[in-house]
Amino acid sequence: MAEEKKESLHAGAVEIEKAIKEYYPETDPLVLKKLEEWKKLKFGLLVHWAPSSQWGIVESWSLCSEDEEWCKRKIEDYCEYKKQYENLMTTFNPVKFDPAKWAEAAKDAGMKYFVFTTKHHDGFCMFDTKFTDYKITSNRCPFHKNRNANITKVLFEEFRKRDFMIGVYFSKPDWHSDYYWWRRFATPDRNVNYDISKYPDRWQKFVEFTHNQIEELMTDYGRIDILWLDGCWVRKYTEKELEEERKKSNFNIYRIQNQDINMPLLVKKARTKQPGLIVVDRAVPGIYQNYLTPENQIPDEHLPYPWETCMPMTPSWSYEPGLEYKSTRKLIHSLIQIVARGGNFLLGIGAKPDGDFEDSAYQRLKEIGNWIKINGEAIYNSSPLYPYQEGKIYFTEVSDKINYMFYLIDENESVLPEKIILNKFIPKKASLISILGEHQKPSWIIRKNQTIIYLPEEIRYNSNHKFAITFKIINP
Repeated sequence: MAEEKKESLHAGAVEIEKAIKEYYPETDPLVLKKLEEWKKLKFGLLVHWAPSSQWGIVESWSLCSEDEEWCKRKIEDYCEYKKQYENLMTTFNPVKFDPAKWAEAAKDAGMKYFVFTTKHHDGFCMFDTKFTDYKITSNRCPFHKNRNANITKVLFEEFRKRDFMIGVYFSKPDWHSDYYWWRRFATPDRNVNYDISKYPDRWQKFVEFTHNQIEELMTDYGRIDILWLDGCWVRKYTEKELEEERKKSNFNIYRIQNQDINMPLLVKKARTKQPGLIVVDRAVPGIYQNYLTPENQIPDEHLPYPWETCMPMTPSWSYEPGLEYKSTRKLIHSLIQIVARGGNFLLGIGAKPDGDFEDSAYQRLKEIGNWIKINGEAIYNSSPLYPYQEGKIYFTEVSDKINYMFYLIDENESVLPEKIILNKFIPKKASLISILGEHQKPSWIIRKNQTIIYLPEEIRYNSNHKFAITFKIINP
């Protein structure tokens, strides 16, 4: 299978058309203030991790009966499979887990915010919840005796020490909860497996369970900046919306119903505990999606509202041995493209069962960090600058007087071009142009409504700019 196709299926990518179609502006001044702070950060880390990492499989989805190639089960008997899957907590003992190591590697990479999967769809909690024993701190889990047993808490503490914004990833569906997947019935797809209109009391217990767990995370884990909710099918639908969803749903996903978890009350309680909390009810159009999250994709143009591309380093969000990592070049180019179009880049890593990242992940983080140390001033606190892109050139600005141009260097481009020609971007005649990380300055002219920048020979042939070179334009 081609990498692009595998990646799209494997990650369950949200279609770009759906992800960017509707945005409902926030009105809470504290949320708006925090959104502006978040927009300046540009680069974040998302980590998926759970006991299923011991099997090296895609997160959660093999429990679901939707028949997709990327989440096939190795055991034919579903009941036996689910039993063994949920029993993985009894052997999960990530003794190499070092939260400070993760945080320091992310800081050195130039990342500024951190989102952690406190609970994915399988329902296993990586925090010390009081509302289920299916958790990392259960006495059934050997890691519960470790001083870092409350993984979410120690991670947030370490990242917060390094001035990161903190985000809670939380799955709205919970495939372990008997209030969501009732053991009385089979589980044909990702949705709740009973008729909510027939059993409203059971559904209300699930709503209370969800609210209680989020309240724990908002209360006992320090300052939280982002509540990043996944599982867009758990939402309130109108009858018209339900009809439309049922018409377009495929064979694998057909038990769609109104799964209202009372988002207004949930958000109100969360923001009472965490004023100004950014809420991302992703892929659910409405006022509780404070920024949009196209998954595994970069929009083709500048978007005028807050958004974030979330993308894993490999084709999978979770740890799966043997998967190919995206090159550092691709990751840096993605960061530049996203920032130039007004977004943030949330880069995903799947942790291994021993509690560490693979060496390839650390290598990518280090190389990105080395590039950002030179070029970061053109990334952080920046805004898109018209014309946003000309071929391999992308533009940002930090003020009217300070503009930046990124030239993306191809893998086999060992010699930089003699000159760069711009047709849409014309600096003022007295502007000063320099190259970040270089003492030599390029010469430039305006001729026939074109900007022509000439690169010094030494930089062309002996450039330390392996992935992208950044020009700084200071306007008079």
